[in-house]
Amino acid sequence: MADAKLMVKRLFEEPWKGNFDVIDEFVAPNYVGHDPAEPEPIRGPEGLRANIEKYLAGFPGGGVTVDDQIVDGDKVATRWTGRGTQTGEVAGIAPTGKEVTISGLTISRLEGGMVVEEWATWDTLGMLIQLGAIPEPARA
Repeated sequence: MADAKLMVKRLFEEPWKGNFDVIDEFVAPNYVGHDPAEPEPIRGPEGLRANIEKYLAGFPGGGVTVDDQIVDGDKVATRWTGRGTQTGEVAGIAPTGKEVTISGLTISRLEGGMVVEEWATWDTLGMLIQLGAIPEPARA
């Protein structure tokens, strides 16, 4: 499954560098992505591309780095870090010029050598705090 890890790593990192071809290469037409920041599941390669482009518009020059991966059967768990400076609108938030660093964990299920489903959890609250969209919680 070393190929599966590399495939998922490329799928996470390369679109942020402008290579969207990996989405067409590795994402199944019946792909479903579950992201807590999205009101509906992300569907198909075109839905995944649109979701990534939305964040690239808000954080041009930003990127995602794969920190760790674990394979279990047909699943690849990926711990990742996203970094960028918000110079475009994101989630209705006008550009702030602030730098953010967020972490996340995504489980990708593979079938027939392609990603067919993903479940993501990431620090959406942390991103909103770093952007100043919501106040930082009080510290004890």
